[in-house]
Amino acid sequence: MEKSRILIIGVTGNLGFHLAKASLHFSHPTFALFRDSAFSDPIKSQKLHSLSNSGATLLRGSLEDEASLIEAIKQVDVVVSAVSSKQVLAQKLLISAIKQAGCIKRFIPSEFGADPDKVQILNMSYNFYTQKAEIRRLVEAEGIPYTIISCNFFMSFLLPSLVQPDLETPPRDKATIFGYGNTKGVFVKESDVAAFTISAVDDPRTLNKVVYLRPPGNVYSVNELIEIWESKIGKKLEKIYEPEEELLKKIKEIPYPENMRFIFLYSAFIKGDHTYFDIELSGGVDGTKLYPQLKYTTISEYLDTLL
Repeated sequence: MEKSRILIIGVTGNLGFHLAKASLHFSHPTFALFRDSAFSDPIKSQKLHSLSNSGATLLRGSLEDEASLIEAIKQVDVVVSAVSSKQVLAQKLLISAIKQAGCIKRFIPSEFGADPDKVQILNMSYNFYTQKAEIRRLVEAEGIPYTIISCNFFMSFLLPSLVQPDLETPPRDKATIFGYGNTKGVFVKESDVAAFTISAVDDPRTLNKVVYLRPPGNVYSVNELIEIWESKIGKKLEKIYEPEEELLKKIKEIPYPENMRFIFLYSAFIKGDHTYFDIELSGGVDGTKLYPQLKYTTISEYLDTLL
């Protein structure tokens, strides 16, 4: 089967860069949208040069310029958006351009977290999830063929500190556990999220579906994470259990946006937003079952890098 031509939006960001590399790795003709200003930023410029040298086609354009979007979209079959959470609503013009171009077989909007239709914290997430849900409803209403990737947490978020929101590195002496510490969350490395995403773009099984990532070895409670860490450092940590009320108090007292990491922690490890529902029964598909051939980094392997 001929590989789809893929346009990546947000290619100089963390996930966007991994998506472009995965698209090239899986031999898709790969196109990357960039702004002129990106070349004046050394890190972004380096990423663009690296992708260009690897065979990606760089296309000038921006989410504010509909004509540039239509011109770029007309050259491809699939659009993958990896814009930051601050730019989620800026995808409205992109959706309009996709609709006008009329050639897109699959659109992957920028969600890549917990499923906004499933989280139980909408009223406390400062529109983080409501905006993503708004974009999903718009894609559905426009009849654009889509796939949603729900990967839950990236490994670079909260895991480097073993879910200790005040720390940057894993604890060596004591750990705070909010609630009972038994609710399971999910972490997936960004490069693995990219590999699963690109595997899904041409797959009829993922058309108009949410692909959930819950890879075995990457779904753990905080108690389990601490146990794994203790076995690696050969030492027991002092565990301080703080009730759910204490976490909710912190969320109220800490100003936005600093309190978001506590809100995400509450969502995953108290409310169970990553794992409380059955994937198939909810109408979704399980990415690790669809693509058993994909090798991914497990939490245990990731924690080895922090020793």
